[in-house]
Amino acid sequence: MSIKKISEIREDFKKSEIDFSNISDHPIKMFDDWFEMALESDKDNAISFVLSTVSSENIPSSRVVLLRGVDENGFTFFTNYESAKSKDIEVNNMVSANFFWEKLEKQVRITGKAIKISESESDKYFRSRPRDSQLGAWSSSQSAIIDIYYNIMSKMDEFKEIFKGKEVERPLHWGGYCIEPEKVEFWQGRPSRLHDRLLFTKEKTIWKKERLAP
Repeated sequence: MSIKKISEIREDFKKSEIDFSNISDHPIKMFDDWFEMALESDKDNAISFVLSTVSSENIPSSRVVLLRGVDENGFTFFTNYESAKSKDIEVNNMVSANFFWEKLEKQVRITGKAIKISESESDKYFRSRPRDSQLGAWSSSQSAIIDIYYNIMSKMDEFKEIFKGKEVERPLHWGGYCIEPEKVEFWQGRPSRLHDRLLFTKEKTIWKKERLAP
């Protein structure tokens, strides 16, 4: 596709709007309401979000991860603690998360600190995973450079044999983070690019609400 054709792609957003006269005092409550709509409209993609981190060299990096929990503390995801994203978080735990629910024309942008959850919480979630996913956590040195011809499945077979007839324990290098939000922006697509934007900013124990220009 030519650059000219790309620039000609147009879509006017008009499916919904934010009712600024009836807004929750807490962003998690508003997120829950929007998330329920996302699950109804596109369950397979509702839990996906873009997680952005910054390395020790101040190089930003983004990738899609899966939301695995939401509560009053924040937003939980799981990963290999030796992965590139985890190494970024070790040196700078301020991260950004972005949910985009295309069918609803909605986005939620979150900025906050990624904090390791307890080992017991990671254990509990790990036990709920399919067995092959548990074995995969042992088999892959996530983000490490490997030989192009490396057979990852042979490593998987090795751990299948190790844990044959036994419960697969959670490897210590695998677990969860909770993004404790400091700012949460709700974005609703609107006609003529005059989008609705609502920003929650945490000030000690209170959430301040502000409307942003499109």
